[in-house]
Amino acid sequence: MAKNKAKETAASADGYLVPDLKPGQYHVHEIIIKRSRFITTIAHTASVDEAKAFIATISAQHAEANHNCFAFNATAPGSTAFCGCSDDGEPKGTAGQPMLNVVLHCGVGELSAVVTRYFGGVLLGTGGLVKAYQGSVKEALETLPTCERMIAAKLVAEIEHRYLPKFKYLLPSMRATLVKEEYGANVLVEVILPQSKLDHLERTLTDLTNGSVKIIATS
Repeated sequence: MAKNKAKETAASADGYLVPDLKPGQYHVHEIIIKRSRFITTIAHTASVDEAKAFIATISAQHAEANHNCFAFNATAPGSTAFCGCSDDGEPKGTAGQPMLNVVLHCGVGELSAVVTRYFGGVLLGTGGLVKAYQGSVKEALETLPTCERMIAAKLVAEIEHRYLPKFKYLLPSMRATLVKEEYGANVLVEVILPQSKLDHLERTLTDLTNGSVKIIATS
């Protein structure tokens, strides 16, 4: 995924990359090795249930295939908290685990991949199968569209009216979004921003308002 490397590095502090695919939208890539067809289908799956549903859908679509091997990671890149894989009848350790190794270390989270194999009549051997399944996923990832999922935090605060213009001015520099403002004796504001920027915003608000800001909630 060389083409996403710069974006991946930039996004790592505030979030992580996920497939830029809508529900029901898949990224498909096919290669042929010794007459066997290896069709990789990738989806954005943000939970184990979503991953399982996607795998079931692709397996049903390719019910006539010899194998529908899969690997998924339902959370951030590299995490093994919510992941799984299957050889689906291929020799043990030749498909699912090699695919999962690629999925976990590709820099993209919330990703499920199914590699469907239509056997072409030529045996590949265990080493050949590992290479084929890993290679199928790696090639598909090279053209996978991605976007950033922000690790979000929320801040609710009360500030004096006179500070509101300056407060709004500083929000873009922190990639923050003002989602609520209620006017009373003071202004109640609610902001969504990257988790990594939360402490900075609190300190900046304190300085901006000469300590008069009232932080009501953070999460």
